[in-house]
Amino acid sequence: MADFIKSYRAEAGLNHVGAYQVSGIPYASGSINATTAVKITFPSVTRWIYVVNHDDTNHCKIGFSENGVTGDNYLRLGPQAGNEGTQHTARLELKVSEIWLSGANGVDIIAGLTSIPASRTTTASGTSWSGSAGVG
Repeated sequence: MADFIKSYRAEAGLNHVGAYQVSGIPYASGSINATTAVKITFPSVTRWIYVVNHDDTNHCKIGFSENGVTGDNYLRLGPQAGNEGTQHTARLELKVSEIWLSGANGVDIIAGLTSIPASRTTTASGTSWSGSAGVG
């Protein structure tokens, strides 16, 4: 009987509302050297992401695949710009298992994670998203 009950257990998936209604599990990584394309892999699916660019002169490209940051599907975050202070994104409400950064040195990532396994974002194109038009 235990095997019968076990077969009906299912892990939470990307559309599991409850996983996004609670506070995120904290994740932070600082001083990332992203002068060339670098992948940031999260231990579980994100609820939100916040990116800070401390580089004085270089923009930071933020994408969802290597194809995104080396191609045309990325968000560009400006440099620190002297006295204007650090440049940062708004809180990005995104459910991803990885993001890619390129073009800047001294980038910080802060994220709220869900209890959803990162493997739930795997598609035919690989983990997370492909870098196709509009997805990056």
